[in-house]
Amino acid sequence: MKVSARLVPLVFVVLAIVTAGAATMQDKAGQTASMAEAAQAFLDALTPEQRSAAMFPFDSDDRFDWHYIPRERKGVSLKAMSGPQKKAALALVEASLSAEGYDKSERIRQLEQILYDREGRAIRDTELYFFMIFGEPTADGTWGWRYEGHHISGNWTVHDGMLSSSTPQFFGTNPAYVREGSRAGERVLVLEDILPRSLLASMSDAHRRAAIVSDEAPSDILTTSDREAGIQENSGVAFGDLSRGQQDILWALIEEYAEAQPPAIAAERLAKVKEAGLDGIRFAWMGSLEEGEGHYYRVQGPTFLIEYNNVQNTANHVHSVWRDFDGDFGRDVLAAHYRQYAHDTANAN
Repeated sequence: MKVSARLVPLVFVVLAIVTAGAATMQDKAGQTASMAEAAQAFLDALTPEQRSAAMFPFDSDDRFDWHYIPRERKGVSLKAMSGPQKKAALALVEASLSAEGYDKSERIRQLEQILYDREGRAIRDTELYFFMIFGEPTADGTWGWRYEGHHISGNWTVHDGMLSSSTPQFFGTNPAYVREGSRAGERVLVLEDILPRSLLASMSDAHRRAAIVSDEAPSDILTTSDREAGIQENSGVAFGDLSRGQQDILWALIEEYAEAQPPAIAAERLAKVKEAGLDGIRFAWMGSLEEGEGHYYRVQGPTFLIEYNNVQNTANHVHSVWRDFDGDFGRDVLAAHYRQYAHDTANAN
């Protein structure tokens, strides 16, 4: 078959997209395999008693019981581990996040020392971060795991050897801005605050009125630790109503949250956002525009929700999260799997 000269550029574009998609899938498979290998190495480093405490059935209800406050937790904590075990545990965290995401998680964890020095309470501890493995981490299996403590909750779900979910993804900071001591001036979640302020500053009065939906910020993220994220009001300024430069700022904010995950996982997450439609995304702000005063924002699309809240401790205490409406804990992929399994079983008879 002769190919028209006019179609040649299009053919190359399609081939480039297909090739890029195949490379991304290959990278994702490699990423998932590395995470499974690190999870197994972590389990191998534990004593039988610790291994029993760390492992849960994949279908355990505990897999959905996540939170970001200091509380009693199941699993095995860094505090209960030997030096080599801690090394294996943190290697699993490092294998599951991007370099930037791992840096954020470690700096957030170290903020607990500042709180301990200030308050002297035992719950403020850099090693009260817990590891839970759900199912058996194998190269082609279905399993998941959670890394969690104060202001960190990372949740990963693998289906048939491929990562299907990396949400809920929660990062918080207290203090958000370290104002004293040897770490004075440090901020962990920087672009999460700078980018939305830049976006608001660039807006016309009309767009700003649409974006600011309330003069009062809520006391926390609205979804808190709900097992399923609820769709919030479809309010705020629409992505499609923004200028190209403003869209770039908003997209950079979405990327900042996504890129806590390894590149292949972040790329897939962002591709899903685009596939669902950028014009369906809205940016909403609540509270004050002044630095040091309570504020909240959200970025909501058809499939996802980002929330950021800085109200507590005189607006120096951040909670931020990425939720997938259907995909948290791999619900969408697993639901499709179970429907297909039931269908195949019925046909077998």
